Amino acid sequence: MATKAAYKRLTREYQALQTSPVPLISAHPSESNILEWHYILTGAPDTPYAEGQYWGTLTFPPDYPFAPPAIRMHTPSGRFKTSTRLCLSISDYHPKSFNPAWSVSTILIGLMSFMNSEEMTAGSIGGTVAERKWHAARSRWWNSTGGGSASKPVPGVQATTRGLGNIKAGDGGVKFRAEWPDEDAENWNWISEHHIDPVSGKILPDAEGENIQCSPETLSLRRILGGSGAGVGAVVQGGQAARNAGQGWVSKNKLWLMAGGLVLYVMVARLFDDSQGA
Repeated sequence: MATKAAYKRLTREYQALQTSPVPLISAHPSESNILEWHYILTGAPDTPYAEGQYWGTLTFPPDYPFAPPAIRMHTPSGRFKTSTRLCLSISDYHPKSFNPAWSVSTILIGLMSFMNSEEMTAGSIGGTVAERKWHAARSRWWNSTGGGSASKPVPGVQATTRGLGNIKAGDGGVKFRAEWPDEDAENWNWISEHHIDPVSGKILPDAEGENIQCSPETLSLRRILGGSGAGVGAVVQGGQAARNAGQGWVSKNKLWLMAGGLVLYVMVARLFDDSQGA
């Protein structure tokens, strides 16, 4: 439960965001818990995240502003691990460095700035430019469908608006819809307008004989997400799968690789000794 000071401060900050919005940033507290804030960062122009819709949460401690919030981003971005606490100077990883004068808008501006950099920290990942553009193009679909789980529920995952635990597993977009109803409705219109498959997030193939005049945005989405053809989306997915498979093979065979390296070292050392003796 928030202290009176935290409640008063967060209420004031929400009012400030309402009267003086920050470009590319929206945020509000949950109706049921003022310590749980939801934000959307709109990807900045001329970045791999352009036009992306990045939803996340700030979980404030009861004694805010004397301690910082936990920061998570739920939407896949190619920059951060989903629904994972981020280690930043403005997050709960570094409570001693947090300045009580910093506000919600300060925190979110700092998060966007860090996102647009290439600095690594706990909770960040090094996706390629192509991967980040691919995630940006899928972000609205991912937020409103829970990564496709709205049409194909994940076994064992309960669709609930309580807590944050089911978002990463796939909650069908329930939590996003509860916190961002207007944006969710816009997203579903966008999905329909651009012929996005609600299950896969890919562009649906045109009906046979149908002549669709695509807008520039749809044509761009077709190039990134892929439709009936391979497209960039298939290449990105293939690259991710190959990288994951490669990492998995190395992990499974680590001991054999180390043993092989040791044997090779011994053989080279013996050859060197033999050549020295000759």
